[in-house]
Amino acid sequence: MKVSANIGGNILQHCTLENFDYQMEPYIGCEHYCYYCYVLNQAETDWTQEVRTYKDIKERLNVELAGIPPQTIYMGWQTDPYQPCEEDWGQTRQILELLLAKGFSASILTKSDLVMRDMDLLLQMPQAAVSVSVAFNDDDIRRLFEYRTIDTAQRISALAKLKSAGVRTAALVCPIVPYITDAVALAEKLQPYTEKIWFYGLSILDGSEKNWQNIKRILEMHFPEVREKVEAAVFSKEDPYWADLKRDLTALQKQRTMNLSIHL
Repeated sequence: MKVSANIGGNILQHCTLENFDYQMEPYIGCEHYCYYCYVLNQAETDWTQEVRTYKDIKERLNVELAGIPPQTIYMGWQTDPYQPCEEDWGQTRQILELLLAKGFSASILTKSDLVMRDMDLLLQMPQAAVSVSVAFNDDDIRRLFEYRTIDTAQRISALAKLKSAGVRTAALVCPIVPYITDAVALAEKLQPYTEKIWFYGLSILDGSEKNWQNIKRILEMHFPEVREKVEAAVFSKEDPYWADLKRDLTALQKQRTMNLSIHL
């Protein structure tokens, strides 16, 4: 994998997520190359061959943060801060070191247990949080959709260790692939190690998009018996699948007194 450190432009970006004013991405592109990823539709390079990052990221970000009051910065909206190349490049750790020195905090979304490497920094930050996204119970199925990611059990183990150490933790069951993702079972596995679990369905607006074409091929090759049902649910939030799942998750929430945020 080639990593190019030559990107210009601002690192710090305005964030549209609730409770966050700013976000940043240590990398442009993602080695995980999840076939369902919506960002693939905007990719300017082949992420299987090249990921880009910022030269002198710490120095540049220090300038951009000047004049901004200390707050929590979101990381992980369009790329994974702990994708495999982070182990060599350390861009995310450099960012966290700077945020800590300037009194900022971070809220991180990842699919990797490499985040535990930076627990020493996260524990010193006010209100630092780590969220892990999972979508599949069966790792054979997971590999079909996101073959470069680590096993679901490893992600849950990382959450458990982070929570035990005192880091705030949460999870996203996302994307829910209709008739393939077992969202209820994942919620039961995640609940002991998270403060909150969000649920989001696989939502694709245009059948011509790259991520849908990827998924369609997987369905045709490996899940032909449910391909039509999956497609119907993906392109219609009125499909009965979503109402049934929402009912099941709501029932689970009441039975277990779980903090679930259901967006289906």
